[in-house]
Order: sequence, then C-alpha cells, then structure tokens
Amino acid sequence: MERTVLNDAQLGILRLLGRLKTLEQVNELRQIISNYYAQKATEEMDKLWESGQWDEEKNEKVLKEHLRTPYKYAQ
Repeated sequence: MERTVLNDAQLGILRLLGRLKTLEQVNELRQIISNYYAQKATEEMDKLWESGQWDEEKNEKVLKEHLRTPYKYAQ
C-alpha cells in the first residue's frame, strides 16, 4: 500500500479540522476557504486587465465560446 506524505501546511489544516465540532463550523470554514480562492482569482484577473493581457474583446470571445462536451447518443 502506498503512503501519503503530507507537508506542514496540510498537517496544519488537518489539526484545524480536528477542532471543528459541528457541521455549521465546517460549513463556515468551507465558505471562508471559498471566499479566499475567489479573492485570489479576482486579484489575478485584475492583474491581467492592468497588464493588458486581458480585455473586453477576450471577455466577449470567452462568453461566446462553446465549451460543452459533445455527447454521442446511441443509435
């Protein structure tokens, strides 16, 4: 069986999770983590806009792009 090796950051999160006692606390932490990643994504997009690597034209192109997986139906 393969062993999983965790780094210090991962172990710290596990210790934190061990202190949570209710589902409400778990949901609150989940929301905080979601907000953290949303903020980081926003910051990165702001950097792209400020550097000129992203603009309204690229926005429109992404909005019109079809990204769905084509399904092959049984005949």
